Amino acid sequence: MDCYRVEPGSKVKLSKWDPQDKQFCPEGKEAGQQKLDEIKQELYDLQVRLHAEHQRKVLVVLQGMDTAGKDGTIRNVFGGLDPQGVRVETFAKPSPRELDHDYLWRVHYRVPSKGQLTIFNRSHYEDVLAVRVRHLMPKSVWSRRFEHINSFERMLVDEGTAVIKFYLHISFDEQRERLISRRETPRKQWKLIPQDVEDRKLWPHYIDAYEDTLAKTTTEHAPWYVVPANRKWYRNLVVASHVLELMRKMDPQYPKPDYDVSAIEI
Repeated sequence: MDCYRVEPGSKVKLSKWDPQDKQFCPEGKEAGQQKLDEIKQELYDLQVRLHAEHQRKVLVVLQGMDTAGKDGTIRNVFGGLDPQGVRVETFAKPSPRELDHDYLWRVHYRVPSKGQLTIFNRSHYEDVLAVRVRHLMPKSVWSRRFEHINSFERMLVDEGTAVIKFYLHISFDEQRERLISRRETPRKQWKLIPQDVEDRKLWPHYIDAYEDTLAKTTTEHAPWYVVPANRKWYRNLVVASHVLELMRKMDPQYPKPDYDVSAIEI
């Protein structure tokens, strides 16, 4: 699945990435779900070992347009893991206190601690995306943040955090269908806000911002993956497969007690 990886130094044109792609599971949804279930079983074992080892960390970053499926990915890929070692952090509009600090301040204290797998639902990348498209900051401010972010992630990796980043890629038409579904389905209506429709009008500007961001912040140590997300089941399968591959390489181990377990009387 390395075909979804954004290589360092490459130019990114999202129009060349097919959001309908399912090349790694052409059999369809049922087969994809079976594969996902198998992956989640192994992922659970690795995550429990990561938590027990209590040495390294994993940071998963999820970005995408509204309705791209960040919540659904978290629920379907990471929902069955051991909650002791998993945390989800959601980044909404900064609070007044957060705005009084540098833009990475609210991010740094939410990164995973030893033994944790943390998922960012949106992230520090909003500070080179939303602030750019909505003209909340001048270019002279947001443009220098790419270097800050690369250095920040390099520091996290150097300190024992494995970083993997996913852009959930949906089409303009698919987003329309999902927004209509939110409007017409009572249990989903709470998720639809006027800002979603306003942001949809800025779609080309967001695509430009994402293409620039993906190109400038994908690195060997913290790569971006463009995940075809029109098919929810395939989106989940691709994300889970890449996280599993990462954790297999980490190969966390249960720690050995520094005392004689057999001597403990029960």
